[in-house]
Amino acid sequence: MPQNNKPGRRLLRQLYGSWYRMRHNISIFARWCLFAVIIGVVVGAVGAAFEHALEWATETRQEQSWTLYFLPLVGVFIAFWYSKMDMPLERGTNFILTSVRQDHPVRLRLAPSIFITSVLTHLCGGSAGREGAALQLGGAISGNIGHLMHLDDKDSRTITMCGMAACFSALFGTPLAASVFAMEVISVGVMYYAALFPSILASVIAHQVALQLGGGTTAFTLSGVPENMDVLLIVKLVAFGVVCAGLSVLVCIIFHKIGHLFKHFLPNQYACIAVGGAVVVLISLLLGTRDYNGAGMQVIERAMAGHAAYEAFFLKLVLTAITIGVGYKGGEIVPVLFIGATFGAAYGGFFGLAPSFAAGLGMTAVFCGVTNSPLTSILLAYELFGGQSLALFALVIAISYMLSGYYGLYSEQKIIYSKFQPRYIDRKTK
Repeated sequence: MPQNNKPGRRLLRQLYGSWYRMRHNISIFARWCLFAVIIGVVVGAVGAAFEHALEWATETRQEQSWTLYFLPLVGVFIAFWYSKMDMPLERGTNFILTSVRQDHPVRLRLAPSIFITSVLTHLCGGSAGREGAALQLGGAISGNIGHLMHLDDKDSRTITMCGMAACFSALFGTPLAASVFAMEVISVGVMYYAALFPSILASVIAHQVALQLGGGTTAFTLSGVPENMDVLLIVKLVAFGVVCAGLSVLVCIIFHKIGHLFKHFLPNQYACIAVGGAVVVLISLLLGTRDYNGAGMQVIERAMAGHAAYEAFFLKLVLTAITIGVGYKGGEIVPVLFIGATFGAAYGGFFGLAPSFAAGLGMTAVFCGVTNSPLTSILLAYELFGGQSLALFALVIAISYMLSGYYGLYSEQKIIYSKFQPRYIDRKTK
């Protein structure tokens, strides 16, 4: 009799083990549902407030052009603020990447610091974006919420990524791209897939919260998008992708070198940021336009319509490299989108591509080349442009990713696997 009961007992043990594991998984799922909802609501509300504050700063700067002259003074204040907050002036998105990969604590004081100083940078005409600041803002808030909940180091990393994705989504209105970017940008070639569900849920909730609070959704309409693919079109796209990869490398080099040059000749952080601000003011006055101050979303919109000056991409690159490099706060992502869009609109015709279509290609390809985030870039193309001819965007993005090599905007970003062959390299970007 006992021999006959063994299969039944084994089945009971297997059923019990499956039930126990399922109960454990459901418990974890419910736990992350709760955390993601909290992060989505809190960070979404803060992100919406941040967007409104930046819009106020932009409108005020456009109506009161004299605010530009206060940029050097604001720079001194930013350096003083970070000194009093006991935070290095260079601490930015790189610090958030490190905090996720190595579980370094992010102090809550980073959140109000990046909020206030980014608004001041935009108010006085610094050439900076907002999504880079959003990554820091969301990461700081969510990391401290995780600390209050006494999460362990692994869950703390996950909840920090949720906050990064949520704030990016609240500001830019692209929840899918935001979710994947928070995971993909940390370590290229390895993604923390455990953060996929909570990051998407937090991003979707944050986006909805931002919409309810008056936030917007970023989207563009492109013209001249090819309906049919042929060999000649593929050749044109490959050539354009190669050039976008080269532009991505140029962007990374100039971003890093200009900041280092200023700090080398002006080691005092107060002098460095004040002189850098004065240079931005001087260049803006010499150009006779304020198109390159702030994030430049209006110029991006014109580029998406197919209109951009030949020099626009380079001027934005230089002014942003100075602004961010000397210590002003904001972000690099929208300026990178500006650079890619204006380059595509101005030079797409040389590749036989419609300017509007080339602007969309350039925007996503250059973004990919400097952030090493191909999946995010493809999702960004889908959410910004509606998915029209997505395979064409993916082709140019893939080329830019591969040929941009191991350069990157964020020096703390790690390339875990080679871009050229399935080989483990584990090196930081240059």
